[in-house]
Amino acid sequence: MIQQKAICHHEFGQPLDVLRLENVQQAEPQIGEVRVRLLAATINPSDYGMIGGSYGRLRELPAVAGREGVGVVEAIGRGVTSVGVGARVRFPEAGAWQETACMAADDVLLVPADVSIEQAAFSFINPPTAYCLLQKMVDLAPGSWVLQNAGNSAVGLAVIQMAKAMGFKTISQVRREELIAPLKALGADHVVIEGSGWAKQVNELTGGEPIQLALNSIGGASASDQIKALGEGGTQVTFGAMVADLVRFPTRFLIFNDVRLAGFWWDQWSQKAGAQGLNQVMSAVYAMMRDGTLKLPVEATYSFAEYEAAIKHDQQPRFGKVLLKP
Repeated sequence: MIQQKAICHHEFGQPLDVLRLENVQQAEPQIGEVRVRLLAATINPSDYGMIGGSYGRLRELPAVAGREGVGVVEAIGRGVTSVGVGARVRFPEAGAWQETACMAADDVLLVPADVSIEQAAFSFINPPTAYCLLQKMVDLAPGSWVLQNAGNSAVGLAVIQMAKAMGFKTISQVRREELIAPLKALGADHVVIEGSGWAKQVNELTGGEPIQLALNSIGGASASDQIKALGEGGTQVTFGAMVADLVRFPTRFLIFNDVRLAGFWWDQWSQKAGAQGLNQVMSAVYAMMRDGTLKLPVEATYSFAEYEAAIKHDQQPRFGKVLLKP
């Protein structure tokens, strides 16, 4: 019986209260399965929702934490011919913060070998979300304006870079002035500070052009400002809720500006899109990572033994992803 390390929780709660680094039994691949060894995993906001019990899809307890990581196939079960040992793949989503895990070979998502391990580690949730927000929600013409909050988040950084490559212009809301320069360096057209009253000057920012798409992952006053800034017939897409503040129902803007409110959840979208739709989006993401169009920064890397420090770091103001490696 081979033991391996895994970051687990036996109840729902705050990560630092319920997570533990444990020894668990390493699984052997059964018929039609492969075993994948983790190369690098990430920490996502949705990880906290799953650990805390508030996410839209929860695991049975006890559970290994973590949703996203990249690994390499190290063993295959009988009957597997579609993937071989050494292939780089998405680590099984059902618990990414462990050294190895088994999965059905039919569910394997291959990762191009010419995409770096670090970029591949956080390629499965935030970049495809950004791509779908820009390509699947509203039919945007070249030169269209896109507004987003949490401009320094992983999705926000991807939106800035992707939008520039797609010919769209962006306004990014942030909370810290020191973020303005690095976001503009990535290609942001305008960066505005939350609470500064920027929405009243939105026509000056866009030269009078209407904003057709607003991307909301925060909620509260930040989301309300977006609704006020949208042009006639504009759409706000909510895909996250980083604060628990209520959003005042925008009756006036719904009536007089015909503003539309929609939601997006990558997990649901990818399931409905099926393998063909998923592969189309991921191929686009990897093409941008390959040619340098999309490059997300790494804030820090921690070992499994340092998971508490990694989580504390992740919850502080930062500019980039926090990685976990065995």
